[in-house]
Amino acid sequence: MPTARRLAHEFLDRRGLTTVFGNPGSNELPFLAELPDHFRYVLGLHEGAVVGMADGYAQATGRPVLVNLHAAAGSGNAMGALTNAVYSRSPLVLTAGQQVRTAIGLEAMLANVDATQLMRPLVAWSGEPSCAEDVPRSLAQAVFEAELHRRPTYLSVPYDDWAVELTETATLDRHVQRGLTPSEAQLDDLAKRVAAAKNPALVLGGDIDATGLFDRAVALAEHLGLPTWVAPSPHRLPFPNRHRLFRGVLPAGIAPVSAALTGHDLVLVLGAPVFRYHQHVPGAYLPEGTRLIQVTDDFGAAARAPMGEALVADPGPVIEALLSKVPARTFEKDHVENPEPRTGEKALHPEQVFAALRGTQESDTRYVVESTSTNSAWWRQMDLRREGSYFFPAAGGLGFGLPAAVGVAMGSPDRPVVGVIGDGSANYGITALWTAAHYRVPVTFVILRNGVYGALRWFGELLGTPDVPGTEIPGLDFTAIAAGYGVEATTARDEEDLRTQLKATPDGPRLIQVDTEPTTPE
Repeated sequence: MPTARRLAHEFLDRRGLTTVFGNPGSNELPFLAELPDHFRYVLGLHEGAVVGMADGYAQATGRPVLVNLHAAAGSGNAMGALTNAVYSRSPLVLTAGQQVRTAIGLEAMLANVDATQLMRPLVAWSGEPSCAEDVPRSLAQAVFEAELHRRPTYLSVPYDDWAVELTETATLDRHVQRGLTPSEAQLDDLAKRVAAAKNPALVLGGDIDATGLFDRAVALAEHLGLPTWVAPSPHRLPFPNRHRLFRGVLPAGIAPVSAALTGHDLVLVLGAPVFRYHQHVPGAYLPEGTRLIQVTDDFGAAARAPMGEALVADPGPVIEALLSKVPARTFEKDHVENPEPRTGEKALHPEQVFAALRGTQESDTRYVVESTSTNSAWWRQMDLRREGSYFFPAAGGLGFGLPAAVGVAMGSPDRPVVGVIGDGSANYGITALWTAAHYRVPVTFVILRNGVYGALRWFGELLGTPDVPGTEIPGLDFTAIAAGYGVEATTARDEEDLRTQLKATPDGPRLIQVDTEPTTPE
């Protein structure tokens, strides 16, 4: 008779979850035993880095990913990175080992007390099988819940369950599909309202890029000549940022968003919450006379929105309906030229670094960015025209950049990957360098070293608290740190040297440290 372990491995194999990101402890070893030879186990040295890598891998592939964590302590280490995966809507299937059943109530060492509550409310579903016979079904539910909700799930399994012999189960053959197609009447009504609007605008969210709708969203904007914004706090780029119709990323405050949308009688929001604010700048949610219609397949995002109307549906059919039902409008089809980069006095300005990246990297490069104080410089200089070109920590949790760059590179070996990471952010996920070196992942890390937490300084000014401690981080040498983890590392002396180094094509990971002047997000 097969064991629960063998049935679990068979189910995962049939579902294509054969890449496992993990950092094992004693409770996890019985699950990992007898892992099929064609499975790939990717070891991370800290659970935060493990989840960050899996998040990047899931976003790059668009598929669920299995993550194996250690009981309560390891799961706790992962929770910071998990917040980003929740808001990027990455379908991570988190599994964790649990003490043997007879030891849980005793709170023995490494028992995960009340395991199903540990990761809530972050995960979409959390469970622990009621008995060994329930292990295959529980694992299947964790996978299906992650796929249906497009959100991480969590399953704790007592480690003595894995060796229990079970009868074959129908769970192995199960398939669950997701479909949210709006009715023809709903599509007709939306098309009429868009066609009747005198000055409509389009706002796109990260879900457009994540679900493969980048090109279709561009086609819609061009078909209707719609000025197009990206929703606040984007973790993906759903529209070419040098396109003539691109109006930028909406500011992350209530009043500034309202001001930006002034003059538009209809705002159509596709694949985004309405809205993910950051800075507390109160005011009217929308300008007077402006109507907003949100189209999202995220039930929670539709329910919690403070204004406008919502259609809970897959944005894909909505885009196609608008393309066919609304008459075309004309606009000038070209791209906006990049401005000359600003220059620094004592070190390179971040715009010089980004201009160098734009001038040396392939047009299909994927950028994983975690340098929050340089956002305005980034959007001024980059020219991103391909889907899947931009990844950012969706919840703002630091430690995403380095691990996610590794995961994105492992998940998309056909495209170059560059991680653009601030020196403050890099420390939170630094152990990902070892994984990059160990698996020879072809990824370039560009570390912007300015010696400060630039975003905190900016917020200090906004909040009227410019004199708080803990915003300076001098003395960091990432070339030495990277060398210790086995990653080739250099320092760029000036802009010409940086361009020369960036033109080289690595066959494994490399790190380039660049001294830059402190800037603010603006």
